[in-house]
Amino acid sequence: MTERDVIARMAPGVATIAPADWDACSGPDNPFLAHAFLSILEESGSVSPRAGWQSIPIVIDGADGKPAAIAPAYAKSHSQGEYVFDHAWADAWHRAGGQYYPKLQIAVPFTPVPGPRLLLRDDALAPALIAALEAVTVQQGLSTAHATFVNPAQLPLFEQAGWLIRAGTQFHWRNDGYASFDDFLGALASRKRKAIRKERAAAVEGLTIRHISGSDLTEADWDAFWVFYQDTGARKWGTPYLTRSFFSLLGERMADRVLLIMAERDGRSIAGALNLIGNDTLYGRYWGATEEVPFLHFELCYYQAIDAAIARGLQTVEAGAQGEHKLARGYSPVATWSAHFIPDANFRAAVDHYLQREREAVAADRHYLGTMTPFRKSA
Repeated sequence: MTERDVIARMAPGVATIAPADWDACSGPDNPFLAHAFLSILEESGSVSPRAGWQSIPIVIDGADGKPAAIAPAYAKSHSQGEYVFDHAWADAWHRAGGQYYPKLQIAVPFTPVPGPRLLLRDDALAPALIAALEAVTVQQGLSTAHATFVNPAQLPLFEQAGWLIRAGTQFHWRNDGYASFDDFLGALASRKRKAIRKERAAAVEGLTIRHISGSDLTEADWDAFWVFYQDTGARKWGTPYLTRSFFSLLGERMADRVLLIMAERDGRSIAGALNLIGNDTLYGRYWGATEEVPFLHFELCYYQAIDAAIARGLQTVEAGAQGEHKLARGYSPVATWSAHFIPDANFRAAVDHYLQREREAVAADRHYLGTMTPFRKSA
């Protein structure tokens, strides 16, 4: 079978695909790619045409009539909630007299978590699925297509198809077989060890820290966290991306993959951090507080996440986008990747030239950051 023999379709939303069929393609590892998570975004109204995210997953069916390859795709009318910034590209396109939006985004909305962007029950269909993304972009008159936070294992597939590759940096914590947080601290330089112990003691003084998951999650917990999320969202983005019902649905349908870490003072929640649990990774997503406490952000988002990962035998903590302050807390720089399809030859050439220089600068910066980690240096 050749790519020309393959027929792809645009589905009108993740929720229109049977959960078992979707999850047979996405696999069990990454909770953000599960049918439950992506359909909750739609059902809660967090993702919708009105919000600028029109869900149009691209699907190739197998011989059994069930999806064998899926790309979680969205027609976007803006560039918010992506964490790979192309605003300068949009400005250049508009100055040249073009219309940059709508564009095609292959991603998990509002989620800078690396993972596969080609969900494959049949690996042989990967080139055909990429070709389908290109065809949709051209046939629908979209300016560009962007696959963001692509799993490194899938990057060569996009490169072979001629997509432009963009590099970024995140900070992840790696579990080097630690039996406890103190065991992890033992791998750090003495000065860094002492600084973290002082931070943790100051952060939790007078507070109770609760780890809440599964059936222990309550609507009262979500009510409290919603206040935290709104405050942080209003300060960072202007308007929070997620609706209140998103959190209730998440608790109903994915409770066993949720870890909510809450700080309480005298029985009242004052801060919280939301994590999702993968097969080998703890994913930190949102945080907020109603009371300013020194170092509490670091405690809930970074140190408590490490505690939880060690206790659960997880290999990695991914604590979200950016943040060089994570270096001093034992998180190391890692490369992230995105792939971009630009049909217009002139614009493609200009972006390609820019990305070549940007990749070199990002790689040099990541190498420098790698020398700044708090771990003991080898003799």
